Amino acid sequence: MKNQPLFSVLIANYNNGKYLMDAIDSVRQQTYANWEIVLVDDASTDNSEELYGELEKDERIHIYRNEQNMGCGYTKRRCAELADGEFSGFLDPDDVLLPNAIEDSITNLLEHPKCVLSFSRFYICDAEMNVMGECRVLNLHEKSYFENRDYCPEHFVAFRKEAYDKTEGIDALLKAGVDQDLYFRLEEVGGISIIDRFTYKYRIIDTSVSREDRKAYFWNQMARINTCERRGLSVEKFVYPDFVTFCEQEKRSGADKVRSSKPYRFGKWFSERLGWCKA
Repeated sequence: MKNQPLFSVLIANYNNGKYLMDAIDSVRQQTYANWEIVLVDDASTDNSEELYGELEKDERIHIYRNEQNMGCGYTKRRCAELADGEFSGFLDPDDVLLPNAIEDSITNLLEHPKCVLSFSRFYICDAEMNVMGECRVLNLHEKSYFENRDYCPEHFVAFRKEAYDKTEGIDALLKAGVDQDLYFRLEEVGGISIIDRFTYKYRIIDTSVSREDRKAYFWNQMARINTCERRGLSVEKFVYPDFVTFCEQEKRSGADKVRSSKPYRFGKWFSERLGWCKA
């Protein structure tokens, strides 16, 4: 372990006590030995607190608590700031790592010293962790991750702490789209490496933030607008067309009240602000 860099597994937990021990046990079963867990609880009201007393007996598990519910962006940012590892990666508290996840991620980043971020592949599972499908193989087509406009989730994602510290950090105000925000920021300081191996099992449950399509899309667009501002790119070119496509997809699917949705109202406000259409 002395020659192995420390890997920080970051868990932002809010009311996922039902599944949390599955996530923790999957870290304990890793083939890579030198890890820590940094868990920040966002004022959970379920049985999560009951689990922490036992977990804190393990010196590798560090648990912190927000005094009040602050949301996903704030909590994940705090996870990243509290990590001591040379490498880090987020594990959602309702998902699990496959035993090879940390070892494959660290090996890949060590083999690609110019890369600061790695994506691997994951299985899509039901609430009982039965495999229902596989994620696609991400292909960046020689574009940046931001320009590629692939809105599918990424797991397991590992990154260099020193690279994260060169960024302004995760936007604490975001309520969703936090992972995308992190990836956009990291690729501004280094490259991305893709591992064509499965390392993660992604649980589909109705309470997942990512399942709230409109909310997730809205905050994702906020992250993209912020990225355009940092990079000096055109919001009209890189953000607005995706909003139009989203609205068209909702219309085709027969969704009700498209015009009352947050993405529509936000896009209308933003286009009016920039003079693209009349108020």
